Amino acid sequence: MTAETDHDLTREPVAAHEPSPRSGSIALVLLVAAGLVAVAVGLMTLGRAQAQPYILGILAVLAMVGLFNLFAFAAGIIRFADRSLDDPVVGRIADHGFDGLAVTDPRGHVVYSNAAYLTLTGAAGPQDVRPVERVFIGNPDVSEAVFRLLKAAREGKRQQEEVRISGHDGSQGRWLRMRVRPLGTGKREAKYAVWSIADITRDRERQEDVFQELQHAIEYLDHAPCGFFSVNPAGELAYVNATLANWLDYDLAEIGSGGLKLADIVSGDGASLLSSIVAVPGEVKTEVFDIDLRMRTGKTMPVRLYHKLAFGADGAPGPSRTLVISRARDERSDPDRAAEVRFMRFFDHTPMAIATVDRGGNVVRANARYAKLAQGLGLDSASKSIFRAINSRDRHLVITAINQAAEGKADIAPVEVALEGTKERWGQFFVTPVDAAENDAEAAIVHMLETTERRALENQINQSQKMETVGQLAGGIAHDFNNVLSAIMMANDFLLNAHKPTDPSFQDIMQIKQNATRAATLVRQLLAFSRRQTLRPQVLDLGDALSDLTMLLRRLIGEKVKLDLIHGRDLWPVKVDVSQFEQVIVNLAVNARDAMPDGGKLIIRTANVATEDAGKLAYKGMPAADYVRIEVADTGTGIPADIRDKIFEPFFSTKEVGKGTGLGLSTVYGIVKQTGGFIYVDSEPGQGTSFHIFLPRHHAEPEVQVEQPAAVVSTANGAAKEAVPATAEAKPRTDLTGQGTILLVEDEEGLRALNARGLRSRGYTVVEAENGVEAMEMLEEQSGAIDLVVSDVVMPEMDGPTLLKAMREKNPDIKFIFVSGYAEDAFEKSLPEGQQFDFLPKPFTLSQLVAAVKETMTKQG
Repeated sequence: MTAETDHDLTREPVAAHEPSPRSGSIALVLLVAAGLVAVAVGLMTLGRAQAQPYILGILAVLAMVGLFNLFAFAAGIIRFADRSLDDPVVGRIADHGFDGLAVTDPRGHVVYSNAAYLTLTGAAGPQDVRPVERVFIGNPDVSEAVFRLLKAAREGKRQQEEVRISGHDGSQGRWLRMRVRPLGTGKREAKYAVWSIADITRDRERQEDVFQELQHAIEYLDHAPCGFFSVNPAGELAYVNATLANWLDYDLAEIGSGGLKLADIVSGDGASLLSSIVAVPGEVKTEVFDIDLRMRTGKTMPVRLYHKLAFGADGAPGPSRTLVISRARDERSDPDRAAEVRFMRFFDHTPMAIATVDRGGNVVRANARYAKLAQGLGLDSASKSIFRAINSRDRHLVITAINQAAEGKADIAPVEVALEGTKERWGQFFVTPVDAAENDAEAAIVHMLETTERRALENQINQSQKMETVGQLAGGIAHDFNNVLSAIMMANDFLLNAHKPTDPSFQDIMQIKQNATRAATLVRQLLAFSRRQTLRPQVLDLGDALSDLTMLLRRLIGEKVKLDLIHGRDLWPVKVDVSQFEQVIVNLAVNARDAMPDGGKLIIRTANVATEDAGKLAYKGMPAADYVRIEVADTGTGIPADIRDKIFEPFFSTKEVGKGTGLGLSTVYGIVKQTGGFIYVDSEPGQGTSFHIFLPRHHAEPEVQVEQPAAVVSTANGAAKEAVPATAEAKPRTDLTGQGTILLVEDEEGLRALNARGLRSRGYTVVEAENGVEAMEMLEEQSGAIDLVVSDVVMPEMDGPTLLKAMREKNPDIKFIFVSGYAEDAFEKSLPEGQQFDFLPKPFTLSQLVAAVKETMTKQG
């Protein structure tokens, strides 16, 4: 329903069901009181007997009047007057208000309405007033809003609705704001509802006009011949106009949804330039940048940005406003502009950070790479000095170079310095002077190239070369020591055979044997570091192997240290030498125990590392592949950074003299490397140490397992097999004597003589040769009488592998035993393919040599 009455707010207010006005007078009260007093005085003049009927009559009349008033007040006929209702200010506020007001009782009847309500609802007078729901009944545009208002009125809640009322005969409609609220908070007052109706048509028209103007402004901006974008402090694109979106080939809706950042549309390090503006609290800055924008297709376009940025009172940047002018057309039309564009591209896209500085080192201008470097070093935007990017200990080097440039000196030598920051970073600075006639504010041009990765690679190569050199030295020393120890142990066996246990010298001979055995253990550790020991790898479940070591480890680390063994699920198999792997774990556990003198916790943890996970690790030099990781961590004193790179070097030890050989970790390093694995250490002083061992996953292949003798191992096709360690005695045999002719080839004369003596003592005929050439001559002289050749590997003129090949050409069935101070892996590549031979590592005892010879002699050729 539409109310078409004029908005007349001048008519007198009328209240529905308004009671008759009441008034009182103090004069009337005084007159009644005076009359009663006069009657009382008159009755006093009469006698008591004569006045009594009159008194009773007056009292009866007063009682009837009082009783009537009581009944009238209870029925509501008489009310006490409320002086506040007679206040002209309070009454006129509601009666003459601009908004229509009405009060309805619990039954929905209007008990009060002001003039504005009558006008807005089209009521002709007080007798025609209607509640809101009856005024707009049948209007589909308003009915739902009225229903929600009625529901809120019944529940004693507040509700507001804005509705549009259509006009008659095509006339313009109106917008109304309708509100409802309870009259008061009391129980009785809450049942009454206060309705208000306001005409907001003009407000709505003004809002629509503003919206239309805004739409026009946005349309003008969207289709302007230049681009425009705004970036919030988080680097997200808050707004991009249609022109720029079209240039970059992006969907405008996609950009508006917050799916793009500034770094997504700026090529190279250009985004760092926009965020490098020095903050000045309360100021607005406009900077000009020539950069390249990146299209969605990956192509670039040169642009000039007018970047306007306002800073708050606290210096925090607000959203930017950036005008974008395309310079792609300049490249084709204006040669000078094209040259400028090319220069800016070279300047901003060079991999070197470039900046011009004054004499004090303050940056006058810089390229995008420098801005990114400064942000990466954690320098705030207010820092304009290039010296802030350099570590304080090296800062004087760059200061000297800039001073030289300011004085006009050319050919200034580049300086490499440490950069500022939490992590170790390095940079090389190239400083050149600036012509003073060109710009007095600029004293030098500084080119900086970060060299952190290069230095790390150089350090890694140097460390690897040093370890390789030390390994070669250790291997050579071990070889020579093995020859010496072999002679000592062989001579010691002769002495033991010549002396009985009751002989006074027997204990001294045994002491020599024990010390020789100890020396052989140290030599074997040197071979382990140099990765030249013989391994006997086998497929192993690390979980089971570590569980078997638990009791031994608990005894080694003592009661003060708690051992935690955490196994990963479904560990992949690995192929390692069991005894060598156990030595690795034991050495690491002993070192961890020594690092926790007051007790602590030792944690051994295993887990699978898939190829994709291995590629994400920060360990250098380890290719991406499947590994099984063994982590040995302690809560001890940790390792200082200055010695962390030296811990795997042989004979390096931080323990007191006499409490360590310095070969424990070097042995671990060599065993892990020879197995094909990798080992890394993470440690901080006071925070414990963690060793991470990565062993390659073994993929099962069909293979035939062949049982080998304990003392000597046969090898075919160059496959190395482990012999019994030199420190262990061979299993005693009932008969170590034999017959046959043995050609003994050894370049160490003393050792050759002792070996020959020992073999002759067991019944063999021994022919001696100093080298391979002499051995071939002996073979010719014996005319096939040689049953076995025992040869050293490394000899002058002709080495062992060459001798084996030459002899097999003359006698394919000749039997061969190689003896060497090196492990078999050191020379297996030079062995002829498909040749059968046995190997006995030095040092060895007389019984081990004889057992190996007899075992080989009994084999079928």
